[in-house]
Amino acid sequence: MKLFDAGVNLLDGRFSADEVIQRANDAGVARLCIITTHPSEWDDAYQLYLKYPDICCYTIGVHPHNAKDVNAHGLMQLEQLAQQKGCVAIGECGLDFNRNFSAQETQLSVFEEQLKIAVKLQKPVYLHERDAFEPQIALLRKYIPQLPNGIAHCFTGGVEEAKDYLALGLYIGITGWVCDEKRGESLRNAIACIPHDKLIFETDAPYLFPKTLRPRKRNNEPAFLPHIVEQVSDMLGVPAQQLSKSSFVNTLTLFSID
Repeated sequence: MKLFDAGVNLLDGRFSADEVIQRANDAGVARLCIITTHPSEWDDAYQLYLKYPDICCYTIGVHPHNAKDVNAHGLMQLEQLAQQKGCVAIGECGLDFNRNFSAQETQLSVFEEQLKIAVKLQKPVYLHERDAFEPQIALLRKYIPQLPNGIAHCFTGGVEEAKDYLALGLYIGITGWVCDEKRGESLRNAIACIPHDKLIFETDAPYLFPKTLRPRKRNNEPAFLPHIVEQVSDMLGVPAQQLSKSSFVNTLTLFSID
């Protein structure tokens, strides 16, 4: 299988990026999208892209946890850096009302500003959501007609949430969450309603190690993406090769990569 891991936190301190990229390549994961979540990561992502331009691309954005750490100047910088070569999406952005590391009002404001930037630059949005589906979908409905597309990154919801995102034309990102027997039931129920031309695979590494993979590891990696594809293949009764091919094409389309 030839795979594109559409979401890797490759700048995480638990990783040696060079080693992770090599292991991914050995496992057939030919392309990686580096997720950024904080202004402190933006330049590092760009530098890593320059080192591996045929393998890596990256996002530029502010995670809702970090919304409190960005001001008007930071948002101007975001807009400028998002125009650099290799940046394929605005995000990881969205709302997370689970722990409220940033105040909800701040999250809403920073998310909306990133949506405006995505519209201005005609970049897709790379979305995060937890315990905030209704306000998130409300904002998306306001801006999505003006956006080229977007992805519900690390989707963990059920059938109804998937249908709402799909109605907006979004792609759905599937991670190792689907391999979690207890927490992943709603997602497994939703898998069948996601058209193959909207299905994208990602790891969100180093998070969400697939619980059905042995031996267990401390950290998730892009090299484990084939296991997630195999699991979804079994659930849908669709050959893994077919899913890997369609997901690869979907990710290229989402990120406007030739």
